[in-house]
Amino acid sequence: MTSKVTYKGDLRTVCEHLRSGNTFTTDAPTDNNGKGEAFSPTDTVATALASCMLTVMGIKARELEVDLTEATAEVTKVMAANPRRISGIKIVMNFPVAPGDKSRKILEHTANTCPVHHSLHPDINKEIIFNWGKTSA
Repeated sequence: MTSKVTYKGDLRTVCEHLRSGNTFTTDAPTDNNGKGEAFSPTDTVATALASCMLTVMGIKARELEVDLTEATAEVTKVMAANPRRISGIKIVMNFPVAPGDKSRKILEHTANTCPVHHSLHPDINKEIIFNWGKTSA
Protein backbone atom coordinates (compact mmCIF):
# COMPACT_ATOMS: atom_id res chain seq x y z
CA MET A 1 0.00 0.00 0.00
CA THR A 2 1.31 3.48 -0.91
CA SER A 3 -0.91 5.83 1.03
CA LYS A 4 -3.93 6.15 3.25
CA VAL A 5 -6.54 8.88 2.79
CA THR A 6 -8.87 9.71 5.68
CA TYR A 7 -12.02 11.79 5.22
CA LYS A 8 -12.13 14.29 8.08
CA GLY A 9 -15.57 15.71 7.30
CA ASP A 10 -16.49 19.11 5.91
CA LEU A 11 -15.04 18.16 2.46
CA ARG A 12 -11.49 17.70 3.81
CA THR A 13 -9.11 14.73 3.66
CA VAL A 14 -5.73 13.97 5.20
CA CYS A 15 -3.41 11.99 2.95
CA GLU A 16 -0.59 9.98 4.53
CA HIS A 17 2.41 8.54 2.69
CA LEU A 18 2.80 5.26 4.58
CA ARG A 19 6.54 4.74 4.09
CA SER A 20 7.57 8.19 5.37
CA GLY A 21 4.59 9.18 7.50
CA ASN A 22 4.42 12.55 5.69
CA THR A 23 0.94 14.00 5.35
CA PHE A 24 -0.90 16.69 3.46
CA THR A 25 -4.46 17.95 3.61
CA THR A 26 -6.89 18.47 0.75
CA ASP A 27 -9.96 20.67 0.80
CA ALA A 28 -12.73 21.13 -1.74
CA PRO A 29 -12.26 24.38 -3.69
CA THR A 30 -14.53 27.34 -3.10
CA ASP A 31 -16.13 26.88 -6.53
CA ASN A 32 -17.19 23.37 -5.52
CA ASN A 33 -18.74 23.86 -2.08
CA GLY A 34 -15.46 23.90 -0.17
CA LYS A 35 -13.43 26.29 1.91
CA GLY A 36 -10.40 26.29 -0.39
CA GLU A 37 -8.06 26.24 2.61
CA ALA A 38 -5.70 23.62 1.14
CA PHE A 39 -4.84 21.97 -2.15
CA SER A 40 -7.91 20.49 -3.81
CA PRO A 41 -7.58 16.96 -5.21
CA THR A 42 -7.40 18.39 -8.73
CA ASP A 43 -4.75 20.91 -7.58
CA THR A 44 -2.63 17.97 -6.45
CA VAL A 45 -2.94 16.34 -9.88
CA ALA A 46 -1.79 19.48 -11.70
CA THR A 47 0.98 20.05 -9.15
CA ALA A 48 2.07 16.41 -9.41
CA LEU A 49 2.77 16.97 -13.11
CA ALA A 50 5.18 19.81 -12.33
CA SER A 51 6.78 17.91 -9.46
CA CYS A 52 7.28 14.83 -11.63
CA MET A 53 8.76 16.87 -14.46
CA LEU A 54 11.27 18.58 -12.16
CA THR A 55 12.15 15.27 -10.49
CA VAL A 56 12.94 13.39 -13.71
CA MET A 57 14.76 16.44 -15.04
CA GLY A 58 16.84 16.43 -11.85
CA ILE A 59 17.75 12.79 -12.42
CA LYS A 60 18.80 13.49 -16.01
CA ALA A 61 20.54 16.74 -15.01
CA ARG A 62 22.83 14.78 -12.67
CA GLU A 63 23.96 12.65 -15.62
CA LEU A 64 24.50 15.81 -17.69
CA GLU A 65 26.27 17.57 -14.79
CA VAL A 66 23.75 20.42 -14.84
CA ASP A 67 22.61 21.87 -11.50
CA LEU A 68 18.87 22.61 -11.49
CA THR A 69 18.79 23.66 -7.83
CA GLU A 70 16.19 26.40 -7.22
CA ALA A 71 14.34 25.72 -10.48
CA THR A 72 10.64 26.49 -10.08
CA ALA A 73 7.41 25.51 -11.78
CA GLU A 74 4.41 27.83 -11.71
CA VAL A 75 1.26 25.76 -12.15
CA THR A 76 -2.14 26.91 -13.43
CA LYS A 77 -5.00 24.42 -13.51
CA VAL A 78 -8.02 24.96 -15.78
CA MET A 79 -11.31 23.26 -14.95
CA ALA A 80 -14.20 22.39 -17.25
CA ALA A 81 -17.82 21.44 -16.50
CA ASN A 82 -20.13 18.65 -17.68
CA PRO A 83 -18.41 16.58 -16.49
CA ARG A 84 -16.36 18.55 -14.00
CA ARG A 85 -12.74 17.77 -14.80
CA ILE A 86 -9.28 19.20 -15.41
CA SER A 87 -9.26 20.49 -18.99
CA GLY A 88 -5.85 22.09 -19.00
CA ILE A 89 -2.61 22.52 -17.09
CA LYS A 90 -0.18 25.33 -17.80
CA ILE A 91 3.28 25.07 -16.30
CA VAL A 92 5.91 27.79 -16.55
CA MET A 93 9.28 26.32 -15.61
CA ASN A 94 12.06 28.71 -14.62
CA PHE A 95 15.66 27.57 -14.43
CA PRO A 96 18.44 29.72 -12.98
CA VAL A 97 20.92 28.04 -15.34
CA ALA A 98 21.04 27.95 -19.13
CA PRO A 99 22.88 24.81 -20.27
CA GLY A 100 23.84 24.27 -23.90
CA ASP A 101 21.24 23.51 -26.57
CA LYS A 102 21.82 19.74 -26.49
CA SER A 103 21.35 19.51 -22.71
CA ARG A 104 18.27 21.76 -22.84
CA LYS A 105 16.64 19.56 -25.50
CA ILE A 106 17.41 16.42 -23.52
CA LEU A 107 16.02 17.92 -20.31
CA GLU A 108 12.85 19.23 -21.99
CA HIS A 109 12.24 15.85 -23.63
CA THR A 110 12.76 14.18 -20.26
CA ALA A 111 10.19 16.50 -18.65
CA ASN A 112 7.61 15.91 -21.37
CA THR A 113 7.92 12.14 -21.01
CA CYS A 114 7.64 11.91 -17.21
CA PRO A 115 5.32 9.24 -15.76
CA VAL A 116 2.61 11.71 -14.67
CA HIS A 117 2.57 13.35 -18.12
CA HIS A 118 2.02 9.90 -19.67
CA SER A 119 -0.65 9.07 -17.07
CA LEU A 120 -2.86 12.10 -17.71
CA HIS A 121 -5.70 11.80 -20.22
CA PRO A 122 -4.66 13.01 -23.68
CA ASP A 123 -7.65 15.40 -23.77
CA ILE A 124 -6.05 17.46 -20.99
CA ASN A 125 -4.29 20.37 -22.69
CA LYS A 126 -0.75 20.62 -21.36
CA GLU A 127 1.03 23.91 -22.03
CA ILE A 128 4.62 23.72 -20.84
CA ILE A 129 6.95 26.72 -21.05
CA PHE A 130 10.68 26.38 -20.32
CA ASN A 131 12.49 29.57 -19.30
CA TRP A 132 16.22 28.89 -19.16
CA GLY A 133 18.48 31.28 -17.28
CA LYS A 134 15.55 32.92 -15.45
CA THR A 135 14.15 32.82 -11.97
CA SER A 136 10.45 32.91 -11.11
CA ALA A 137 8.64 36.23 -11.09
